[in-house]
Amino acid sequence: MSLTITPATEATLNDVRTLFVEYQAFLNVDLCFQGFEAELASLPKPYEEPEGALVLAYWDDRLAGCAGIKPLGEDVCELKRLFVRPEFRGQGIGRSLGHRMVDEAKQRGYLRMRLDTLARLGSAVALYRALGFVEIPAYYDNPLEERVIYMELGL
Repeated sequence: MSLTITPATEATLNDVRTLFVEYQAFLNVDLCFQGFEAELASLPKPYEEPEGALVLAYWDDRLAGCAGIKPLGEDVCELKRLFVRPEFRGQGIGRSLGHRMVDEAKQRGYLRMRLDTLARLGSAVALYRALGFVEIPAYYDNPLEERVIYMELGL
């Protein structure tokens, strides 16, 4: 069993869209407040290089997950759409994607990485804490009624 993480390309953007839609279904949350439909239509924006990054994870050549970073400010980026398909969970893919995105952010000169996640996603919260993220106050207005956790990592 082997994991490969590769940058998304024009040829793999449909795979990215597929995973993003699966991610939204997994969350069972309407992401319209984040411009989700526009994001799908305009990929690879807002994850375009050189400021952003978008990667796909393959487990034995099978599409397993994705993650991206996008700029939030001059020295701050945001980790977005870190998702691993349910059948591939428990293999360390999420951790590997997290480490890869931290490396990508450092290579781009970011000093901080932020993210938001739902409090009910205990495994995700634990992963982010294991990566060194700490809770911070909300950094944007989120209309969701359920509890959202905002986190930041110094790079």
